[in-house]
Amino acid sequence: MQQPATTPLNIVVLVKHVPDAQFDRHLNGPGHILDRSESILSELDEYAIEAALQLAEARGGEAAGNQVTALAMGPAPAANAVRKALQIGAYAGVHLTDEALAGSDAAATSLALAAAIRHLGEPDLIVTGMSSTDGETSLVPAQLAERLGIAQLTFAAELELDGDVVRVRRDGDSFSERLEAPLPALVSVTDQANDPRYPNFKGIMAAKKKPVTVLSLADLGLAPEQVGAAGSWTEVAAAAPRPPRGQGTVISDTGDAGVQLVDFLAAQKLL
Repeated sequence: MQQPATTPLNIVVLVKHVPDAQFDRHLNGPGHILDRSESILSELDEYAIEAALQLAEARGGEAAGNQVTALAMGPAPAANAVRKALQIGAYAGVHLTDEALAGSDAAATSLALAAAIRHLGEPDLIVTGMSSTDGETSLVPAQLAERLGIAQLTFAAELELDGDVVRVRRDGDSFSERLEAPLPALVSVTDQANDPRYPNFKGIMAAKKKPVTVLSLADLGLAPEQVGAAGSWTEVAAAAPRPPRGQGTVISDTGDAGVQLVDFLAAQKLL
């Protein structure tokens, strides 16, 4: 049985700005960096925000001293992700931005985010989406937990706190498992974890008054060579646009359509 708890929670939610799917995606520069000039909050991060808000509200919300801080890393457009998180309901925002961060891979990103979280003060819980909708690697949450030396519970379809223990349900293809870990911990949640709330007019107006802290590498004691392309463990050697889709094969039924279809599938080595 879940035990009641009144101790305020300090929760950090990671949010990311990703290219808007309504626009074509482009790679820029020698590092093949994804163009994020038209960016939005990663849809999967909305489930993380909702999970954090529900946990905080169960302990009395902001009025009871709970903290839900949305943290984003990236250039100026990343502020849009923080702003959207505040409109949804996060209590405060942090934007880590520095020109040297451009081109950071998952390892360099987790290094910078870990430094930012330490700068803010050790949280009780870090909540993330299961992945971002652009890279979809799911690497950063695990690497971040490792750098901070805390437990990680990933791909949670259900999340609850019992005192100072976090419990999750994780669903596989043919099974479910329940895991738990002591706080502090990191949890990544799936799109099955909850139904995210949407910003209403009141939330949009309230977000304008919520505090947003802007951090640079200098604030965190990090050198430029520790992040970006110089601090990354991986390198994109080459990238090319996906070739345009060609016209498919049209089979006219003149009495032998079945034979034509079998011949086509055989030629494609699909039989």
